[in-house]
Amino acid sequence: MPELKPFYKNVQAHYDLSDEFFALFLDPSRTYSCAYFESDDMSLAEAQQAKIDLSLGKCELKPGMTLLDIGCGWGATAKRAAEHYGARVIGLTLSKNQQAYAAEVNRGLPVEIRLQGWEEFEGAIDRIVSIGAFEHFRQERFPAFFARCHRLLPASAPMLLHTIVYTDHGLLAERGVPIEHEHVLFGKFIRKHIFPGGELTFPPVIVRHAEAAGFSVERQHHLGPHYARTLEAWAANLESARERAIPLTSQETYDIYMQYLTGCAKHFGTGHIDLVQFTLRK
Repeated sequence: MPELKPFYKNVQAHYDLSDEFFALFLDPSRTYSCAYFESDDMSLAEAQQAKIDLSLGKCELKPGMTLLDIGCGWGATAKRAAEHYGARVIGLTLSKNQQAYAAEVNRGLPVEIRLQGWEEFEGAIDRIVSIGAFEHFRQERFPAFFARCHRLLPASAPMLLHTIVYTDHGLLAERGVPIEHEHVLFGKFIRKHIFPGGELTFPPVIVRHAEAAGFSVERQHHLGPHYARTLEAWAANLESARERAIPLTSQETYDIYMQYLTGCAKHFGTGHIDLVQFTLRK
């Protein structure tokens, strides 16, 4: 099999836009994934920490373990794992901006942030967490991804995979939710303007590939409504920061991101797309 090369260019096209721009709408930890509003009165920042704790809890992380964080973003999960759970962390990102920021945020902690893809990683680890990165991997690489994760993990170890998925069309039909042309057009808009090369799939596809690699799928935790609320908060933050956002990028970029955030909030709200945390075990 030829060596797989990570999609550096596609990822950097989005995540290296401007750290300052993303900071305008994300919470202070710069966590760029679905929050978990464990209680209705939670702030966005509180809900993001709740999501990180939910994810790390499913990893059964213990002091002294080494956690591989695939798609570590701006480093919030790695920081929490090191400070609160006593873990060593290796964080992987394809974004130069994220690597620099996450390394600084985790300075002095047992955390290493690498500009590296999972395709290139080798090393001894105890647990794997991947939050909001799987959408960039593409279906043709699913067998290689799960096979590598299975090989890296020790026996009986859990892994947490947090990803956006399509909702099964039959389930939408049962709910009386139509799939219309506007939904197809929005998907094309996202792939063109926001996540070039990105690709979503259906939960059974993920389960099938994970099981084929030797994992058991212990839980599928659906968090779609939480992502709708997260995106609504991001859109409100960006709208309120409009006068600062446009000089950082452009009017066109601001408009595109508002369309992206509000449109995704709508699609999660209707249930056309969902967010699932898959708890896997070797």
